[in-house]
Amino acid sequence: MQFVFAPILGSLSDRFGRRPVILLSLLGSGLDYLLLAFAPNLAWFFVGRVVSGITGANFAAATAYIADVSPPEKRAANFGLVGAAFGLGFIIGPAMGGVLGHYDLRLPFFVAGVLTLINWLYGWFVLPESLGQENRRAFSWAKSNPVGALISLGRSHPMVLGLAVAYFLLCIGHQVYPSTWVLYTSHRYGWSELDTGLSLAAVGFCAALVQGGLTRKIVPKIGESKAIMLGVAVAVVAFTGYGLASHGWMIYPLIVFGSISGITTPAVQALISKGVGADEQGGVQGSLTSLNSVAGIIGPFVATGLFGHFVNTKPAVPGAAFFCGAVLNLLALAVAIRSLRASNHPAETPVAPHS
Repeated sequence: MQFVFAPILGSLSDRFGRRPVILLSLLGSGLDYLLLAFAPNLAWFFVGRVVSGITGANFAAATAYIADVSPPEKRAANFGLVGAAFGLGFIIGPAMGGVLGHYDLRLPFFVAGVLTLINWLYGWFVLPESLGQENRRAFSWAKSNPVGALISLGRSHPMVLGLAVAYFLLCIGHQVYPSTWVLYTSHRYGWSELDTGLSLAAVGFCAALVQGGLTRKIVPKIGESKAIMLGVAVAVVAFTGYGLASHGWMIYPLIVFGSISGITTPAVQALISKGVGADEQGGVQGSLTSLNSVAGIIGPFVATGLFGHFVNTKPAVPGAAFFCGAVLNLLALAVAIRSLRASNHPAETPVAPHS
């Protein structure tokens, strides 16, 4: 649902402004959590997931809002703050859900609904509109479906399309973590639920530190292009390290080191945001959200398929999915470098002086 609706909500925010799209989505999400809390059977639960996918596509409008209010040189840092918020939520949310669910399986949905509706009230009374009337554009269905949005990007912004492809490859590679982390660590190291929970808390903590702090320091100093190269290089080493790690204690140094790769996504988002006009931010961010959603469909099949196959081979290669993640990151790096060089080529071509 996010794959289909992210470009639509992003384009609607380019037409009517970010605030109404964000507010309607938050209201829908809050009511959806309450629907899930009262769901009498699995069919209603899937209805709730459909609604959640539609309203959850508001990430496109939210990131476009950040692009609206941030000067170009600070966009990577501010996109990093969003990543930091996700990191903190990754620590707090599962812990809250586990504690509340211990008392009643429906209670986490009630609390999530209340928190989301409080967020909606905050948006209603505090959040101003970020998109001026002069930067709004007419809504187009041709540019508001996932395929049409990408075709439009390719025609008008070749560099942006190249970076979007690199972003897509990075997202597929990242799916190795949520898809196989529990399977891999329990199979190879005999980790318990507590061990897994502690490791995921460490991931969230490091992600919050890097995206909320380190990104703001590194990216302005070295620039978005070099930040992408550095971040992807770190990710390749980390993926390879996870696949080779023979003892569970090795995972924690890799978590700390690998968290540096968190500078990559904000840098990619910042470059893409700089490459389009103020009236296209919502549509572009919607396309990125859509690509991330497709990666969330493809990635788990690839990662778990590789894990399931190679743990049964002789010799067994339990880290095969992580090695695949490293390869996907290398491919993303190659695509990004090619796109960046192609976009800079005209400016670097010497011009003969007039006689």
